[in-house]
Amino acid sequence: MAQLKQTTLNVSTHYWLLTAMAIAFIGKFTNLDLMIEDFYYDTQLHTFIWRNRWFAKEFMHLYVKEFIIAVALVCIGFVLIDLAHPLTFMNVWLRIRLRFITAAAILVPSLLTGLKHLSILHCPWDIQRYGGTLPYIGLFDIAPPNIKAGHCFPAGHAATGLWLAALCVFWLPHKPRTANIVFCLGLGTGFVLGWVQQMRGAHFLTHTLWSTWIAAAVIFIMLSLSKPWLKNP
Repeated sequence: MAQLKQTTLNVSTHYWLLTAMAIAFIGKFTNLDLMIEDFYYDTQLHTFIWRNRWFAKEFMHLYVKEFIIAVALVCIGFVLIDLAHPLTFMNVWLRIRLRFITAAAILVPSLLTGLKHLSILHCPWDIQRYGGTLPYIGLFDIAPPNIKAGHCFPAGHAATGLWLAALCVFWLPHKPRTANIVFCLGLGTGFVLGWVQQMRGAHFLTHTLWSTWIAAAVIFIMLSLSKPWLKNP
């Protein structure tokens, strides 16, 4: 994505505007969302063939998700214990970084889940094109009256892994290139989780892209605000 520089990501406002505009363009002026879902939808069986397959439903949507959540809970537990009774093995450098990724593990999924509850957009398997009962509504479309909110935007499952991008903080400021790789791998993990949900008919591509964009922006802001503390050796 962008090159990490010291404790923050050296990215201008133009970068965020351009990437947001690119995602908005894909959603508004292309059929890429529908093309991808058409690929995974079996018109003869009238279902998404990956919807109930073990790899997508059990492994990726359940086991991987629970593992990542368990990692987040462990981090939260260590932070809470350390706040109550400072752990002797934890120095200032580690304490600051553990608190940083814990904050990201809470903030990123919570923000994306909150946005989902405010969204009227529906999941692919709910719309008429894929055997559902509701019309397809894009992000910038005006919803027909009396349409029940779908709460399917942005991609919530992707949020489970997107906060892992915050692990880049362990390589800042001394190894910015490695931090950049870890940051991208963290976002990539969330994107892969989101893609599997697209295979199942649970999300459109732009749902996942917006989740990734929002998560990246949140972590960028956190890094910027944390710059004075992350300089500790």
